[in-house]
Amino acid sequence: MKLYEKTLSSQSIFDGKIIHVHVDEVELENGKTAMREVVDHPGGVSVAALTEKNELIFVRQFRYPYHKVLLELPAGKLEPGEDPFEAMKREQMEETGTQGENYISLGEVYPTGGYCGEIIRLWACRVIGEQQDLHLDEDEFLDTERIPLEEAVEMVCRNEIPDAKTQIGILKTAQLVKKGLL
Repeated sequence: MKLYEKTLSSQSIFDGKIIHVHVDEVELENGKTAMREVVDHPGGVSVAALTEKNELIFVRQFRYPYHKVLLELPAGKLEPGEDPFEAMKREQMEETGTQGENYISLGEVYPTGGYCGEIIRLWACRVIGEQQDLHLDEDEFLDTERIPLEEAVEMVCRNEIPDAKTQIGILKTAQLVKKGLL
């Protein structure tokens, strides 16, 4: 079979709170073997929440791996056994204090397929309700910000938003709005 690798063995390297790391020996299609380092991740969700003024709601938060603050669409990781759609609505409420309607799936993103099995599921919606209180995790600190959709698209094109899920969410949402679907 072409374009297939068969797992011969797997060695667990690290079991953390969020990720699991293992090194696998695989057989390649040419019969040779290679090693693959893999990060297992429970997956995540994100939402492009669009206000009646066509503003997207963003969060700014410090991202330790990059040692900088990133502008992102609201997102979070899946809890074990959690339905991705319900997780997305939970994250939207926790991080932005908003509820939505007319949710549209924007599909899945594989952010780092070379070594990580994380899958991020994306949605877009119209905001219908808001509350002032955010319900952040104990170790989560962020600011919310509203940016007009057209400006957000331009920010992606100017490389001002490096986060992949956010870029995809913005651009797909803009297409839905352009087609009159959202």
